[in-house]
Amino acid sequence: MDNAVIHNDPDIAHHAALDARMVAAVKGIRLLSLTSWPATTQAPFLASVARGKPELPQVNYPKLDFTDARRELAAVMAQVDTTHPLGSYIHDSARSWDLAAGLLEVLGTSAVDHFSSHLFGVPDQPMPGNGPTTREAARHFIQIAQELDHELLAPEEQVPVSAIALQLQLQGDLDEFFGGRMITVELDPALIAKAAAGATRIRLRTSASFSAYDRAQLYHHEALVHSLTALNGRDQAVLPSLGLSSPRITATQEGLATFAEQITGSIDIQRLKRISLRIEAIAMARDGADFIEVFNYFRGAGQTAEESFSSAQRVFRGVPPSGGAAFTKDTVYLRGLVSVHTFFRQMLRDEKLQTCRWLFAGKMTLEDAQALTPLFEAGVLAPPRWLPQWINRANGLAGALAFSLFANRIRMDQISGE
Repeated sequence: MDNAVIHNDPDIAHHAALDARMVAAVKGIRLLSLTSWPATTQAPFLASVARGKPELPQVNYPKLDFTDARRELAAVMAQVDTTHPLGSYIHDSARSWDLAAGLLEVLGTSAVDHFSSHLFGVPDQPMPGNGPTTREAARHFIQIAQELDHELLAPEEQVPVSAIALQLQLQGDLDEFFGGRMITVELDPALIAKAAAGATRIRLRTSASFSAYDRAQLYHHEALVHSLTALNGRDQAVLPSLGLSSPRITATQEGLATFAEQITGSIDIQRLKRISLRIEAIAMARDGADFIEVFNYFRGAGQTAEESFSSAQRVFRGVPPSGGAAFTKDTVYLRGLVSVHTFFRQMLRDEKLQTCRWLFAGKMTLEDAQALTPLFEAGVLAPPRWLPQWINRANGLAGALAFSLFANRIRMDQISGE
């Protein structure tokens, strides 16, 4: 939609201006990077473990003040028309950014848990449809993973791939998909996690080794959901905030990215186990377990010392390592996966699969995709420039979802084991 058309509609022009103000206001609110631990915290802790006397890591967080940004966000919220789909979206997004700013202002204290719980939920929260809690779902996948024999893995699934080799492979995959260099794959020796992704860059820890599943997961999860939605969102003239990772979209983004792994056969039971272990660890930390106890929990579950440190630090981002609080973001993966899977099935049932495609036009929630549909259909919002292959193959997607709809009617507890 061109600027002339935008300015001819006073409601659209008004909200486009408010969205631009919101984007400018939140520039310094970088939730994940400001809560993450520096890479230098790992070596001293692992050394203390090796000595047999583990010591709690000491993390110094910056003292942050977002008074000006929060004042501007309040002004934006006061001026939107919440009965208009654009106004409702901007209001909810500004509120989310305000919560994130509040979290960052109390870094290093247990108050982070309060803000995190409002942004991302907690392990004891019920799954969609008033099903089991997120923690109960996590324990289900942990149990299944523990029961399965590792000999089920095919030989090619056990061959490690170096970071350098993966960089070349993944870069080739992405250049081919985008028809050019839209996302750069880089090596980073200082990264604690094995990999990290942004809109135009994916970083791999130089010393890490990867599997065939890692390559597929980075491609479908990180690149063709997280990076792709950021790139598509940046093309939105009316809502450039669709290119930003507002905290309120985290559950849908991670759910959509994990669903992409599932629908492409890129997720394995060990991946589900890793996600589930983090949820259980968050519950443990909130119940009082300290960093050392959570680290030992991951070690006991089969992770290496380095992996266990990385996993534990995700749980303690921004909070004291002494226990009683947690950074709860990782609870969204399973809950988001179930929500997105349910949403796709509902859209298939209601013959609205096109709504699922709007999810890739920028970073939004499932509710946003439905509320903003009239604006997509009217050309106010741009359709996604790029779409992953699996969502374009409507017949294949419909087939998988249709089978899922039917399979849900089968009661496993009533099937004989003979």
